[in-house]
Amino acid sequence: MPSSTATASTGSVASASPRPPLRGRQSVFPTASSERWIALRAERIGRERTRDVAAPRRTGIVLVAAVGLGFAAGMVVLLTRWLLSTPAGVAFLTAYPGEYPLPAAAPVGLPAWLGWQHFLNAFFLVLIVRSGLQVRHQKRPSAFWSPRRDPKRKISLTLWFHQALDVLWIANGVLFLVLLFATGQWMRIVPTSWEVIPNALSAAAQYASLDWPTENGWLNYNALQQLAYFTIVFVAAPLAIATGVRMSGVWPRNATRLTRAYPVEWARAVHYPVMLFFVAFTVVHVGLVLATGARRNLNHMYAAQDGDGWLGVVLFAASIAVIAAAWLAARPVVLAPIARLFGSVATR
Repeated sequence: MPSSTATASTGSVASASPRPPLRGRQSVFPTASSERWIALRAERIGRERTRDVAAPRRTGIVLVAAVGLGFAAGMVVLLTRWLLSTPAGVAFLTAYPGEYPLPAAAPVGLPAWLGWQHFLNAFFLVLIVRSGLQVRHQKRPSAFWSPRRDPKRKISLTLWFHQALDVLWIANGVLFLVLLFATGQWMRIVPTSWEVIPNALSAAAQYASLDWPTENGWLNYNALQQLAYFTIVFVAAPLAIATGVRMSGVWPRNATRLTRAYPVEWARAVHYPVMLFFVAFTVVHVGLVLATGARRNLNHMYAAQDGDGWLGVVLFAASIAVIAAAWLAARPVVLAPIARLFGSVATR
């Protein structure tokens, strides 16, 4: 009995002990691709962990920045109102109310062609910004366009659309300038007196104090508006055109000296900030139009009328609908048939 018990206990201990692993021939070996996959997976996991940590931090930074900007804006409003209430501020506003008289030959009112020009400019500008941002961030274009005279030269369909819009926008701008100077409307947006500077400062101070200057765009723009429109038409637009031409396929390839004198890096460094300036101007412009008497302002801009009717609002709403429809329709399935009228289109 003792021997059998000892044997049983010995057998149970032996069975409880782990068995040695089976030895076989190794059939899987690490390769460059597998190591690369492991490294990419570790990098992705690291990015996800960093994103999880950084998201709340970014949210906190945005909230703090928003509160700080709100506080700073409030302080600017209070300080400006105090300065304008002082005797010196009152005297400054009296001497420079924010606008100065136009030349005697200046036309009164806004013509109908200016309303159409305004709509077409907004239409082309919105689509130019949209297509420009797509070109900037597009990695793998789905379709390419080639001119018939040079089939080997290919650009993305989005870039072709952007450049086609540029041509239409420039043509509309040339027509605008011709009509502007032919009808005398240039006197409304081109400064004709050095009084524009102190009056612009006065208008800016009134906007900053939230006691906005009186709007009477049918007869005259305030000096700050005049400088803004002058900058858009005669500074920002030419810069956008000059830098866009340098970056486009229109630029001559064999002009070595010209290319060296005007590097493409300079054009890229200017083109994008100019686009941001157009966007900022549009946001502020539309906001002020709606906040300073929407019906009257829209009647001036779209209906060529001075009054508080609803025709300008209706035309403005229709223009927004047309721009939104064009925004949604600007896709390869719609653009490709149009692009084929001017060249060949090939998909990836």
